[in-house]
Order: sequence, then C-alpha cells, then structure tokens
Amino acid sequence: MLYWLLKYIVLGPWLKLVFRPKVEGLEHVPDQGPVIIASNHLSFADSIFMPLSVRRRVTFPAKAEYFTGKGIKGRLTKLFMAGTGQIPIDRSGGKAARAALEVGLSILRAGGIFGIYPEGTRSPDGRLYRGKTGVARLALESGAPVVPVAMMNMDKVQPIGQKLPNLRRVHIKFGPALDFSRYAGMAGDRFIERAVTDEIMYELMTLSGREYIDMYAQKVKNAPVPQEEPAAPMAA
Repeated sequence: MLYWLLKYIVLGPWLKLVFRPKVEGLEHVPDQGPVIIASNHLSFADSIFMPLSVRRRVTFPAKAEYFTGKGIKGRLTKLFMAGTGQIPIDRSGGKAARAALEVGLSILRAGGIFGIYPEGTRSPDGRLYRGKTGVARLALESGAPVVPVAMMNMDKVQPIGQKLPNLRRVHIKFGPALDFSRYAGMAGDRFIERAVTDEIMYELMTLSGREYIDMYAQKVKNAPVPQEEPAAPMAA
C-alpha cells in the first residue's frame, strides 16, 4: 500500500513534474508475468526513477545498511526504502548473497518484477563494469526474461556523494527482453552463468553507450589511491 501511495500520490507526481523523465522502450517490459530488470548503476536515485517509470511494481535489493540506521533519520530511511519496494541485501557474499537471491526468486515465482544491478555496486566513474553472475542464476532458475535498462545520465543528475540531485531531465532507456530458455536446466554451471551475464552486460553497454571495463567495480573502489612521488630536491 505504501509503495503505490508514494508512487502515485506522494512522491511520483512531483518527481515527474520536476525531473520530466524521458523514458524509451517501455514497451519491452511485459504487462504480466515474471521479469528481471537488469540495470547499470550510476546513482542512489536509480532505484527511485526507474521503478517510477514502470507501470508494475518493481522490487530492488538495497544494501542492508539502509534498513539498520538508528534514530529518526534511520527509521525514515527504512520506511522510505521499504515503501519504494526495496529489500535489504547483505553484500558480504556467501550464504547472505544466496539468501537475497532466494528473495528474488520468490518474487519472480509469484509473477513479479525483480530489479537488479549486475555490477553489484554503483559505478565509481560512470563506466560499465563486469557483471556478477547472480543475475544469470536468477534468470536460469526462474526462467524469467531479462529486460536490460540503461540509466543514461543519473551520474549527472545525482553524482556519487551529492545528497540532493541536480535539476536535470532524467533519461532512461529500456532494451528488448533477453530470453535464456536455451540454457534451461543449466543453472549452477559457472561457464554458462558467466556467458549469460556477459551477454546481459554487452546489451547494457550497447544500450547505454558507456565504456565497458572487464573488472569488478568494487575492486576498483577498493584499490589504494596511488601516492604522488615527492619531488626530487633541486641541485644547488
């Protein structure tokens, strides 16, 4: 109830009025049945503007920290995240990551839409990075089609680290659905899952026009910042 209240009455109309989203290819999102929406990830606001453009409810995983904050701000953040259709995900890997996939599968098996960022985190510099294979596992286990969507300029609308967005027009582009039924029954095969993931990332690269880097974004974020060499003393 809160989701639809925010989308159509409290939040959605104002965001559409202020940011005037330009949405292309929305016809590629089926009107019914399970669907995986796979998107590049440029900004915190991706999970707000993309679901706002889709007529059906979209559920996205969000980092667990958004649901565990303390005080009034923490409670309001948790309420907002839950109200916009997001569920907590522990990004530490292993069993925690599998638990998040199970939630996604339950949504898909119920005929819903599950959104996912294959890169696993926001791009540190606007480029498209190597996808994690969780999106492939979801597609192969559920049999749901994957609709790629490119957030075209969200790094300009709300750059990383900036709390309030810039007043710029939002641009979102949906691509044709990808069917992986030819790999039915092959979930768990790491080579197949990598091939499926790479196909999805190729479509995102083509759709977005962003440079692709065959490296995980989190690894780039965690890389130490190179230190400048001290200048050599000048000869007397």
